Amino acid sequence: MELQNDLLIRAAKGEKTERTPVWLMRQAGRILPEYRAVRNSLSGFIELVTTPELAAEVTIQPVDILGVDAAIIFSDILVIPEAMGLKYEMVEKKGPWFPETVNGYDDFAKLKKADVESDLGYVLEAIKITKKELNGRVPLIGFAGAPWTIFCYMIEGQGSKTFSKARRMLYNEPLLADQLLQLITDSTIEYLKAQIAAGADIVQVFDSWAGILPPDHYQKYSMKYITQICDAIDEVPVTVFAKGAYFARQEMRHLNCQTIGLDWNMDIQESRRLIGENKTLQGNLDPCTLYGSVADIETATRKMLDNFGPGRHIANLGHGVYPDTDPEKVKVFINTVKEYSAVMHSTND
Repeated sequence: MELQNDLLIRAAKGEKTERTPVWLMRQAGRILPEYRAVRNSLSGFIELVTTPELAAEVTIQPVDILGVDAAIIFSDILVIPEAMGLKYEMVEKKGPWFPETVNGYDDFAKLKKADVESDLGYVLEAIKITKKELNGRVPLIGFAGAPWTIFCYMIEGQGSKTFSKARRMLYNEPLLADQLLQLITDSTIEYLKAQIAAGADIVQVFDSWAGILPPDHYQKYSMKYITQICDAIDEVPVTVFAKGAYFARQEMRHLNCQTIGLDWNMDIQESRRLIGENKTLQGNLDPCTLYGSVADIETATRKMLDNFGPGRHIANLGHGVYPDTDPEKVKVFINTVKEYSAVMHSTND
């Protein structure tokens, strides 16, 4: 199906665009009253993720309400460990919780490579429904967690400021760590390929906990596996977003992906120098900017766009939009990107 708005795909590939495309991480979610209405009618988050028709509905909401240039399938990175045999729960106001974790080889032996069609069929079905209902209006983004980030949850069992249990394994059981990371990687490659086959136009790999590793460990226990994922996927463009991995930006230029996401602490022009001209950059407005006044948001957004310039940029926040953000302020950001970047692109012709 031909896309009516293919700005995101063209920008990812480095092709010329009439303006900068814009979307937001976590755009389908708690900022929208329409999302909360669907969510509150269910037992919880996991029921929403595993009900394809409803997951499709909330995926499309921000396209209709906010006017973003892409939809991102409503799901969670933790569906992969669950498909591998480690069930998770989503505890209200606390986040994910794994009743069982991987503490050693006995626990590892109970895991399996995810059978994508049977274990994650509900995500693939949600993608198919979403694609049909979008009818080519905008691209659909598929995603997965980076192996290191998934590993963190499988060892720790929940979110953490330090992920010291996960990091301890890298020192005490490096072979086990590698085996688990490889199993996650193999599952993730098949999962992303299945998402693409179901209709995803572009995929993003989220390395949310990249920044807690020292540089040598990041190379060995994260980039190594992200590289495998990027090398395996050639059907659609790939975006890698590694939060806090400012020390790895120069190495990221060698990844076989089209787009590198920047968090809000990464200097834009320095990032461009380190990553090079052959990658599209995505980001990176501070999410807290959207708590400011309309004038402040417009000023900050224009400044960000000036720093990125008109070429090879996908506008986004430097992390997911925070749940108590006013949707009207989000619209100010999106509309400013559209209007200001259109002028930038036309004067650059």
